[in-house]
Amino acid sequence: MNKIIAIQGAEGSNHHKVARDFYGTAVQLKECMSFDVLVDSLLDGSATYGVMALENTIAGSIIPNYALIDSNNLHIVGEEYLNIHHHLMALPGQQIKDIKEVWSHPMALLQCKEFFKKHPHIKLVEDVDTAEVAKRIAKGTLEGIAAIAPKIAAEIFDLEIIEDEIQTIKDNATRFVIVQTHEPSNGIDQINKSSLKFQLNHKRGGLAAILNVLSDCKMNLTKIQSLPVIEKPWKYSFFVDVTFDEYEEYQKAVKIIEIMAEEFKILGAYKNGRK
Repeated sequence: MNKIIAIQGAEGSNHHKVARDFYGTAVQLKECMSFDVLVDSLLDGSATYGVMALENTIAGSIIPNYALIDSNNLHIVGEEYLNIHHHLMALPGQQIKDIKEVWSHPMALLQCKEFFKKHPHIKLVEDVDTAEVAKRIAKGTLEGIAAIAPKIAAEIFDLEIIEDEIQTIKDNATRFVIVQTHEPSNGIDQINKSSLKFQLNHKRGGLAAILNVLSDCKMNLTKIQSLPVIEKPWKYSFFVDVTFDEYEEYQKAVKIIEIMAEEFKILGAYKNGRK
C-alpha cells in the first residue's frame, strides 16, 4: 500500500516540506485545509500518516492539536523541527515596486509586519494558506500579487523570490509530529523520547510527585502543557514530553505513573527529532 501523507495546507507548504524531510521527496500528499479534516482523513483511511504542527517558538503550543491527537486516539510516531523562513514571491520578472497586494495566512503576515512597514504601497490581504496562494498566483498568472511562502513553493510553482527572509524574528522554529491511527512499531533502539498524558486528583503535591518520579528515573522534561478536561470544571489533563537515554528507566517511570495518576496514556514513543 502506498503511503499517503495528510498535511495541513497545500503542496509547497511547511507541512509539505516536513513530509518530504521525514519520508523522502516521492510522497503522495493529501492536502487538508484544516487539522480537523486532516484527522478525519486518517480515521476514514484515505491517508496513512498525518503531519501536524504542535508548537512554535514564537506562538507557543497549538493547543487544539493536543486535544485532536488525544480525543481521536492517534499515535505519535516521530517528530521534525523546522526553522520557519518567509519569502516574498511572485510571477517572474516583477520587482517589489510592481506588487500591489500580498495575500497570505494571517500568522505569516503578522510575522513579517516590520518588513511591510517599509513598503506602505502594498495592501496586505489575509488568506487561508501560504502555499495555496502561491499556487493560485501561478495558475492564474496574477500580476501585481505576491505570496509569503516557503522556498519550496517557489520551486514547485515556478515563482520568483523577490525578497528573501522577510520575517521579523529570524530565529523561528516549529515542532511537527507525525501521527497515525494504529500502534507504532518503533524498535527500542529507535526510542529516546515519549509524549505522555495524565490526570491527577486535587491532592496537594500531586503534580510535584509525578515530576519527582520523572527526575528519579532520569527523564528530561522538555515540555509540559495543561488542558481543561471537558465537562469537568477545574480539572486538567497534563501533556508532557520526556527524553531519556535508558529505555529501562523510561519503562520504570511509566509503571509508577500508571499507579499514581487517575488516567494515564502514552501518546507516542519515538526518536527525538532534535539533531
